[in-house]
Amino acid sequence: MSYDHVLLPSGVASSIAEVDAYLSTQQGVPESGVVAQIAAELNRRDAELPDEDSFLSTVPVGGAPTGTVLHVPCPYDAIGFVRHLLFELATPHGYAVYDPQLAWLMDPAGHVPATVTHGGAGEFPYLTKALVDQWVSELELPNPYLVVERGEQFYIQTYRERSGAYTLEYRDGSPDRHFGTTVPDPTTVASLIWGWANDDRTCLQTLPWSRLDL
Repeated sequence: MSYDHVLLPSGVASSIAEVDAYLSTQQGVPESGVVAQIAAELNRRDAELPDEDSFLSTVPVGGAPTGTVLHVPCPYDAIGFVRHLLFELATPHGYAVYDPQLAWLMDPAGHVPATVTHGGAGEFPYLTKALVDQWVSELELPNPYLVVERGEQFYIQTYRERSGAYTLEYRDGSPDRHFGTTVPDPTTVASLIWGWANDDRTCLQTLPWSRLDL
């Protein structure tokens, strides 16, 4: 059984229904040059590894009439590695990464470069408004946290409590600039995280913060 990722051009869809519609329009269309280039690099890197370390479930990928879309199946134990590789190869070409299992469309349009750690799904190289809205609202046990880092000692993080409230913390450069508060709803948390990621502290200043000693 494989875990699937799908690459598609940035901006062609903004919802899962639109993704599905776009994928159907590409069936039977000759493979684009960008897709062929990304597929060739994936196949090259996979071929360099011993068979037991292959990160592709189907070899080779690409070469099918799927237009501007590339399907990349991988073993479950290679999900993190493959996702990282797809971002590395796809983002410079203006391509989004779609995860049909999680129903996540990770489109780089309007993104902020950051190291984002999602408690249930690992690391991601950027944040967008759509992603932070979705990720914060969907946080759930056993690892209901999200961390956004933009440099050493610069991060904001949230943890969803069993009550449904969110613990929110941020650190601005040093331990004595580490603050925490509690926020009741995901919409506010997502807005605060997005503002912080864009160097906008306006919304943060409207909340009562306590300095934390960690």
